[in-house]
Amino acid sequence: MMEAIIAGLGGLVIGFKLLFVNWQNLIMLGVGGVLLWLGIKKDCEPLLLVPIGFGCLLVNVPLSDVMLKDGFVRTIYDAGVDTELFPLLIFIGIGAMTDFGPVLAQPYTFLLGAAGQFGIFLTLILALYIGFPKLDAVSIGVIGACDGPTAIYVTSKYAPHLLGAVAVAAYSYMSLVPVIQPPIMRALTTDKEKKTVMKFTAKPVSKTTKLLFPIVITVVGGCIAPKGLPLLATIMLGNLMKESGVVARLTGAAENEIANVVTLFLGLCIGATMAGPAFIRAETLIVLGLGFLAIILDTVCGVLFGKVLYVLTGGKINPLIGAAGISAFPMAARVVQKVGSQYNKKSYLLMHAMGANAGGQIGSVIAAAVMLSVLAGMGVIR
Repeated sequence: MMEAIIAGLGGLVIGFKLLFVNWQNLIMLGVGGVLLWLGIKKDCEPLLLVPIGFGCLLVNVPLSDVMLKDGFVRTIYDAGVDTELFPLLIFIGIGAMTDFGPVLAQPYTFLLGAAGQFGIFLTLILALYIGFPKLDAVSIGVIGACDGPTAIYVTSKYAPHLLGAVAVAAYSYMSLVPVIQPPIMRALTTDKEKKTVMKFTAKPVSKTTKLLFPIVITVVGGCIAPKGLPLLATIMLGNLMKESGVVARLTGAAENEIANVVTLFLGLCIGATMAGPAFIRAETLIVLGLGFLAIILDTVCGVLFGKVLYVLTGGKINPLIGAAGISAFPMAARVVQKVGSQYNKKSYLLMHAMGANAGGQIGSVIAAAVMLSVLAGMGVIR
């Protein structure tokens, strides 16, 4: 008995000694604590940040074997992240929860959703210029989509060594959209533009249109960018199930049970990629910085295109709705409504912004699909 106690105390001493020898692990234990604090205390994307933070703690405990072969987190990682299964299952749930009615009722908002993805490509070019390999640059650029599952899918498949940094950046910045976007929106628009009142005169979208939409988008998008077909197909499958109304059990499972379980496992696996020696590098800081720049550029491009539409329509479109062209659905649309109402209480921009936001949801997936298909055409990936 005494020998067992002494052995246990000896292990405890060794563990604490290793914490100070491997200072990177000590720092990452602090990072894991910060992520838990943000998720629990500040309610910032808690569904992801809580399991990510806990996974970060697990992998940085001295002598931890959770990510070694046959370790329990490694087993989950190999089954769901390494195979890209988890992000695709989440996309089915996202499709089942998304209403594309606003964008179908106002097709021009598709253009705003497309404009809101230009920051991805601009950041991609910058990352290549800095010296990142092509696949790393694509993974970094996709952070700007503000679409966690897309960023995780691309990164886990083509740049797994960046998965922790990219995932944390994508979800952290997505939770900060209400902080990041308003100053940009105010700086790029005039008071007159901000006060523009938009009327919602669109006719209700027919059930047939809503049913055909996911089918057409899957086929057309798959033909344009086949490498991204799994991303596009899963979100459209979820939406088709929702709109059909005949598979309520499957739709409910995709929205709830499946999405919840996969989100838990995915977050835990992402956190477990954040081991101190691999995460605390200059490259990680650059990735976080470029990801932040990507979101800023997406917002700038969306608002600037909104200003173009404002001019072309003779002042009928409020440029602020261009900020909703990113994929943070429906958070970005709510930000647009809040900023617009601050300048004109009679302005109700939510429905218009929801159209742009839904367009951005599709646009981010297509942007990733296009980049991957271009790389496939260049022979970089197979």
